[in-house]
Amino acid sequence: MIDDLLRWLAILAIGGTVFLFVQLGLDYTFAKTAHTRAINKRLSMIREGTSRDEILARLRKNTPQDHANLPPILAAMLQKLERTMMAAQVGFSPMQMLTVMGLAFVVISVLLMLLIGGSGFTFSAGVVMLALVLAATASFVLPVMVLSAIATKRRKRVEEQFPIALDVFVRALRAGHPIAAALELLTQEMEDPIGSEFGLVSDEVAYGADLTDALTAMAERWDLDDIRMFVVSLSVQSETGGNLAEILQNLSEVIRARASLYMKVRALSSEGRMTGWMLTILPVAAFLGLFMVNPEFYLSVAEDRMFIIGFIVLMTMYVAGFFWIRKIIDLKV
Repeated sequence: MIDDLLRWLAILAIGGTVFLFVQLGLDYTFAKTAHTRAINKRLSMIREGTSRDEILARLRKNTPQDHANLPPILAAMLQKLERTMMAAQVGFSPMQMLTVMGLAFVVISVLLMLLIGGSGFTFSAGVVMLALVLAATASFVLPVMVLSAIATKRRKRVEEQFPIALDVFVRALRAGHPIAAALELLTQEMEDPIGSEFGLVSDEVAYGADLTDALTAMAERWDLDDIRMFVVSLSVQSETGGNLAEILQNLSEVIRARASLYMKVRALSSEGRMTGWMLTILPVAAFLGLFMVNPEFYLSVAEDRMFIIGFIVLMTMYVAGFFWIRKIIDLKV
């Protein structure tokens, strides 16, 4: 009886000790996370002793350029890639990313060829085309989709933060602060990504740039109409005068009302958007799943000459359907 009692006490003591250490670890993690989120990236770099020039260079990396020396289609594609990488806040340039993608394409293609040859299949034109399409999807399409998802998430975060930033800006103006001081307050109070963006605007103004030009560049980097309306409000107020705090307060209410309407439209159209995503993902998932389970199902057919024509037609129809679905579910409010 005493042995059982001691055993249960030992188990309770061990369980209590483990529970205590887990609680301490969670408290430390949450406290550290809250402290990290309270400081944006620009303030963290300033605290680490980074110079303002280096901060500007890092924050403005991958800023979309004009690329006037390239054909319009290539220039638009490269500019879109730069905007995506800037919004995703990656630490490498588009040329470095394209170089890595090209190397990955070569490596994956060689590995697929070796696996296909080791399985006893002949290297017909259809087999080679199928292997190249799989390698291109893995090395080009998937990384771009991941970067696009990250960039979209950060852009939505900026849209959510911007009305709050306007409220802070309005309160600072009503408290008697000038525009420069109100802008500096945003750089200290707002989290990333908009906190660092306003910090970038503040640094550009400190180096002699016009406030309207700096905010316009910020709006073009993120391609957001809300920031463009903010720039227009500042420009009109500077030329005609008026109560800037009241103007921005009305702008904040308009942005919130538009965001509320947009969420209602998305809720009403959620079934259609989910159907579009399923129609887009399901063929690819079915193809990859069947190819991984039974690659012979496709490779044996790929040796036929008609496979090339059928595969090209199928890919063309899929890409056209993908862009058509994206056009249908792309809601503008």
